[in-house]
Amino acid sequence: MSAPLWTGDDIAKATGGRPVGAMPTAVTGVSIDTRTLEPGDVFFAIKGDAFDGHAFLRQAAAAGAAMLVVSEQKLPALGAIGLPLVVVDDVLTALERLGAAARDRATARIVAVTGSVGKTTTKDALRHVLGAQGSVHASAASFNNHWGVPLTLARLPADARFAVFEIGMNHPDEIRPLVKLVRPHVAVVTLIAAAHLGFFGSLEEIAAAKAEIFEGVVPGGTAVLNADDPLTATLADAARAAGVTRITTFGEAEGADYRLAGFRPSASGSRFVARIDGTQVEVALGSGGRHLVQNALAVLGAADLLGADVDQAAQALTSWRAGKGRGERHALTLPGGGEWTLIDESYNANPASMRAALALLAQAAPGPSGRRIALLGDMLELGEFSSGLHADLAGPILDAHPDLVLLSGPEMRGLDGALERLVRHEWHASPDELRESLVGHLRPGDVVMAKASKSIGFSKIVDDLIRIHSAPVPAASGMPASSDTGQGA
Repeated sequence: MSAPLWTGDDIAKATGGRPVGAMPTAVTGVSIDTRTLEPGDVFFAIKGDAFDGHAFLRQAAAAGAAMLVVSEQKLPALGAIGLPLVVVDDVLTALERLGAAARDRATARIVAVTGSVGKTTTKDALRHVLGAQGSVHASAASFNNHWGVPLTLARLPADARFAVFEIGMNHPDEIRPLVKLVRPHVAVVTLIAAAHLGFFGSLEEIAAAKAEIFEGVVPGGTAVLNADDPLTATLADAARAAGVTRITTFGEAEGADYRLAGFRPSASGSRFVARIDGTQVEVALGSGGRHLVQNALAVLGAADLLGADVDQAAQALTSWRAGKGRGERHALTLPGGGEWTLIDESYNANPASMRAALALLAQAAPGPSGRRIALLGDMLELGEFSSGLHADLAGPILDAHPDLVLLSGPEMRGLDGALERLVRHEWHASPDELRESLVGHLRPGDVVMAKASKSIGFSKIVDDLIRIHSAPVPAASGMPASSDTGQGA
């Protein structure tokens, strides 16, 4: 039987809080959301932008919470809860303190990942390959902000062999306090690109904000940088200034420590050869796109630096798949018969990831009489640069050789004008209008790629298309057809 994650006394001591009631001897998890709380968890009643956790204490008790961490200010209004409490001045600060205590006792080798694109993909791939070689701890979702990082850290088991953290930002000074909690042995920066450019004046300012990750690297730790990023020298200087003495690189550039030596796309993914420590490692990826190969090189580099076996890590990548909305392919059926392919890139979008998704579409081979169709929605948080950055997608679109481009959203108006007389295209005011237009255009053999910033709503388009076009299997001998939608995981 495994040891509990915490005891109630541990939590009271770590948070500096005042215990009320008999502290539990076993706390098995840490929660800030009653919808996902498991029996035995401690519930931290943090106050978010929309909700205050103190309004959900009874739901936490009903879900089986072992104890609650609450604010001293809220205590008089709580009434009888019937659970042990730890009373603190500030609940989010208490969560940070518990995370710091988890880091202090941890024996894990720890990696932190940031970058403008590829953070979550790299984190998930690292969790997968490291999990094949020992116990690994990482968040299941993109818990990369001011509450997600402390929460993930507070959940770190004392005996985990590896831990993987994703750290994000959209303003300066957001990574700095988080990485000083995590204190990684390895810090990875995937790529600097024009994401959140509306909050910054230049790519150099974004690089400076991302470089805050080096300030938390432990003495003797390592920075892992993208050798193909024009801002790598700037990042390397920032790493050295922060006291990082070992700097390694991944990518295609000559001299990269974890270097791409060969690449071949396939219908279901890709195969590539990486040169690591003077030897060649062959890797088969089940998810397509050259950009994922870049992420995989970073994964192999980080695994190597954490002390994992690189050959085993490469083998584990064979069974890894990128998450929902990150290039997943769906074979769908038209009402009149015939199949078409949907490439789901709807998770998020910025100029760099748009280019990567268009390159993925270019690699996709339509069926006989089929065409390449791009569904593109607004890229957000680009500020005054937005119109120009949208228009700049005209070049990558032409390189992808689509037969039809369907655009949606006010920011895509700039690209609509830039594509005039260059490629067949349409602009639509809403994602629903775009979807209706697509349905009218579809024919057997088509390959369709959907990409937009997350809040635009393209994931709903994708879900609707999968639901409508995942046709039931025809019945045999008068038996009823299957109701399986074939959506997959």
